[in-house]
Amino acid sequence: MTHDLVLITKKNGIAYVSLNRPEKYNALNYKLFKEIDLCIKTLAKDRALTAVVLFGEGGNFSSGLDVKSVMSSPLDAVKLLFKFLPGNANLAQRVSIGWRRLPVPVIAVLEGVCYGGGMQIVLGADFRIAAPDCKMSIMEAKWGLVPDMAGFAGLRELMPKDQALKLTMSAEVLSAQQALSINLVTAVEADPLAAATALATKLARTSPDANAAIKHSINKNWTAPVRHLLSRESWYQVRLLLGKNRVIAALRQTKKPDKPYRNRQSGW
Repeated sequence: MTHDLVLITKKNGIAYVSLNRPEKYNALNYKLFKEIDLCIKTLAKDRALTAVVLFGEGGNFSSGLDVKSVMSSPLDAVKLLFKFLPGNANLAQRVSIGWRRLPVPVIAVLEGVCYGGGMQIVLGADFRIAAPDCKMSIMEAKWGLVPDMAGFAGLRELMPKDQALKLTMSAEVLSAQQALSINLVTAVEADPLAAATALATKLARTSPDANAAIKHSINKNWTAPVRHLLSRESWYQVRLLLGKNRVIAALRQTKKPDKPYRNRQSGW
């Protein structure tokens, strides 16, 4: 299978990842699901990576599932949803929750339309920066379905339950400002790609090991029992104290502000 529906460009430690079906508003067919999944797995192995900026080519993030394409092959539909155990992530879920599991900040750029499956993907990102004219919707209820791409893992952390229920049950299309008012997006910017790059560059000034520990600690502890939180905090702190990047971080605050960090520790 050729890999041309997800493009990856790296610059200054930042990976720019774009969905590349602009003629279809970046609608999600089986091949695009597979390429996003492979992209996440590839990026997870890159210890020099400091951040990911995720966007759609052609001025739209994604119009959601390409229903006609996916339903034209029953086998592809089965492969999207199949899992060995209920608690595992299937392919449709990995393209969202996979971004949460990457040990670097992931910033999604929302332009044009971001509907259904596209919204589920960006809910896996750590930050969402929207263009002023972007339109967003969790649209599955419109078709009599429940959102099943793991976006709820992020959504439940962003807003009160009643807001999440209203947004999901109504399939309402939101403007960027409406989305900002309920915390669905992090910011609204006239040039969201430039804003995402600026944020990625700013976050890269922090130790990549500290960023990995902070991201995993917050994601895993947000709804966890306090005992689990205390345990993870202590374990992550020991790892950081024993790592070289903690020393470099201290030097950057005092004698050597431009000293480069080492590659991120493995195993985050």
